[in-house]
Amino acid sequence: MNVADIMSSPVYVINADEPVSHARKLMLRHKISTLLVLNEGKMVGIVTKSDIANRLAQAEPLWRRRPIDQVPIKLLMTESVITIYPEASISQAAALMLENRVHNIPVVKNDIVGIVTRTDLVRYVAENEEEIKTKIPKLMTEDIVSVHRHHTINHVIDEMNRNEIERVIVKDDAGKPVGIISRKDLALNLLTDFQGELSTKNIKMTRKSSPGGQKTYRYVKEVPLTAEDIMVSPIVSIDVNETVSNAAKKMIEEGLTALPVSDGEDIVGILSRTDIMKAVL
Repeated sequence: MNVADIMSSPVYVINADEPVSHARKLMLRHKISTLLVLNEGKMVGIVTKSDIANRLAQAEPLWRRRPIDQVPIKLLMTESVITIYPEASISQAAALMLENRVHNIPVVKNDIVGIVTRTDLVRYVAENEEEIKTKIPKLMTEDIVSVHRHHTINHVIDEMNRNEIERVIVKDDAGKPVGIISRKDLALNLLTDFQGELSTKNIKMTRKSSPGGQKTYRYVKEVPLTAEDIMVSPIVSIDVNETVSNAAKKMIEEGLTALPVSDGEDIVGILSRTDIMKAVL
């Protein structure tokens, strides 16, 4: 098998001068996370949900002072796109993605013919369990970063960026894991806001009118969304003794980007799509 056998097609594109709002509509309509950016028919960049999430969440850039229907996608895209030929091997595709720390590689032969994503590689691992018998502990990430369920989305983004990770575990007041948040979850949340602002929620507050509390007045307060508002819960995990192929199957079936690895009641690691890709090297 080679890249042509596992790549995704068709590939969705957007012009460099089109607004972020159009990119958002395309991603949500087609349930995709990546768009190739064209300028006069030539590929000049690539943009993902994570690119949009990270940049809209930053405090100072000029585009946060404008609605996303006025921000051209070229401000958020990644330039110098890495490509691969359809005849390349699957292990070559995985190595190229891991080496360059990218999640998708356009497949080009005179023109754009497809795109290889991490999901494509995970599906390949899931379907080839007879050849790939790697155990989870060999590939999982043991360093787990957690946030409290009441931490703001900005705090979650800061933790991901500071630790250079794709996801965090959410814990409750007792320190028990109750959910997981990935960059994809953040991107989906931010993409729902047409103004490019971090989403908020309204909560009802009660104000006592007297020390005895006989009368109360309710008012609505706008507060930032917190980790528990966007986390995926309950946590779907995989046993530490399972194979990577079984983990890949579970990931595809559940539509997940990573699986916490459990040993009894304890979470001892996280197995991501990037980790699973290493099984084909």
